[in-house]
Amino acid sequence: MLAASKCHGFQDDGTMIAAGSDVFWSGGSPCDQVYEVTCTGATNQGVPHPCTGRSVTVKMVDLCPSPACRGTIDLSQEAFAVIADPNAGKINIEYRRIG
Repeated sequence: MLAASKCHGFQDDGTMIAAGSDVFWSGGSPCDQVYEVTCTGATNQGVPHPCTGRSVTVKMVDLCPSPACRGTIDLSQEAFAVIADPNAGKINIEYRRIG
């Protein structure tokens, strides 16, 4: 079942999207802010060398309220696959707001 996003409900926002933790929402709505995200390395679990060496540009369209999302950006599967091996599950990243 498809869930509504915090920013646009059931609108199709494409595939290069992300959900931000409460850190992104604490200063107001981050809806439609654009971020460049780059993999910087593995976490303590999963694939030891997950990074592809590429960056991806994503639009913030949702809130990730899960305790597992604390201080994170949850990328769509398509966006994650650009910067890292999808089998990694979690990775360390750098990000910067570009729009």
